[in-house]
Amino acid sequence: MSLNQAVAAMLAAPVKPEIVAAARQVCARLGGDAVLFYGSNLRRNDLEGLVDFYVIHRAPVRGMGAVIWPDVGYHEVPLGQTVVRAKVASLSLAQFRRAARGEGIDTTVWARFCQPARLLFSADPAMARAVTEAVADAIATAARFALALGPDHGPAQDWWQALFRQTYRAELRVEPPSRSDTILANDPAHFARMLPLAWASQGILLAGDEQDWHPEVPQAWRRRWQRAWSLRRTLGKPLNALRLIKAAFTFEGAARYALWKIERHSGLRLALTPWRERHPILAAPGVLLRLWQARRA
Repeated sequence: MSLNQAVAAMLAAPVKPEIVAAARQVCARLGGDAVLFYGSNLRRNDLEGLVDFYVIHRAPVRGMGAVIWPDVGYHEVPLGQTVVRAKVASLSLAQFRRAARGEGIDTTVWARFCQPARLLFSADPAMARAVTEAVADAIATAARFALALGPDHGPAQDWWQALFRQTYRAELRVEPPSRSDTILANDPAHFARMLPLAWASQGILLAGDEQDWHPEVPQAWRRRWQRAWSLRRTLGKPLNALRLIKAAFTFEGAARYALWKIERHSGLRLALTPWRERHPILAAPGVLLRLWQARRA
């Protein structure tokens, strides 16, 4: 089986119908051409909390999203008695492909989509093929950096663990690097299957077996990938900080998201007034004061 074939099978695996329905509605709202689903809700196979969608557009993205991507928003999709809540990142197919191939300093796309994911909607077969190829590129990119950062030999898990611990350190994350162990433990078969396929797709020869792989790679390749990682490690946090600053002013549905989070974690229910929805940053001090007063009480 080739890497592309394994990725296509993974992306086509079934998920809860409510999540598929929500993805289609969100994609229609944003005028997208494909939706990828990944993250903790996929790992848990439930609807609690926020589901994570990437909406991909065939057309180029305009405005600030063309420079600092992705655009991020919060969406609520009522489905009968259920409300699916989604954190949605949106970017163009060209941006997604470039990031998946590791052509820029960004680590977020390939570090996320080397993990299990599902393609919930695509506008046509050509779009589905393009997204599948990009996800395969993401896994290949991750496999290269895993080889550069991991041991000389061992089981697949050792390379993935080394990679994820480094990517967590390179990004602005609230979770500790050890959080990556949970990702690996949730679906070890996925990572064991994808790593040798990703190496083979790049002409890296393997000796040994799945208990103790010995990749045969020229030292010049390894040193080149290590230098490339050093650049990404240095610039990763500043890039993430720029994205957070942008999101503070452009996060669609920010007020709804903030009030839902406050109610979920504190039990304090605050009304979504028109002013709060239009001016979430200006409304924040008043909301935080109400939260402080409720906790004092």
